[in-house]
Amino acid sequence: MSEVLEAIAKRSSTRGYTKEKLTKEELDTILHAGLQSPTGTNKQEIFFSVINGEDPIIEELEQEKMALRNANRGEHNAFYEAPTIIMLSAEDDFRWSQVDAGIAVQSMALAAESLGLGSLIVGSVYDAMRGGKRDYLKEKMQIPAEKDFQIALAVGHKATEKEPHTYDAAKQVAIV
Repeated sequence: MSEVLEAIAKRSSTRGYTKEKLTKEELDTILHAGLQSPTGTNKQEIFFSVINGEDPIIEELEQEKMALRNANRGEHNAFYEAPTIIMLSAEDDFRWSQVDAGIAVQSMALAAESLGLGSLIVGSVYDAMRGGKRDYLKEKMQIPAEKDFQIALAVGHKATEKEPHTYDAAKQVAIV
């Protein structure tokens, strides 16, 4: 089996990380995978903000998410205390930005898996990143004014293991 197919087969959402930071080489490899990802009309519109998981802005983002949901904070934040968070943003008025961000985040998640790291693709902060604190959060995360949050990736060394999900191809695939 090829390394790519093996990474796809092994990857699952990691919801527990050690405090160990990524090395520069690990982070560069993951970012490179995102930057190499194809984009519609080769626009290359995705912007990547790398945030230390201990940065106070992560807690502020979590509080905003909970306030908008009228909910109490759970045991973990949206990123499960990962040491590194990568926020992907793009221009909303470009038709393919969401698709392009999805391709890039999956490429980065597979790169993380190939390095033996865990990752979690996170969309649950979408409303908070576009709510009343939008401009403040964007400024703190150095997201350019003309771009808006699309999706995020939490990444770090795994503290927990989870089996990849199973599927039923007979119920999920039609060959026409």
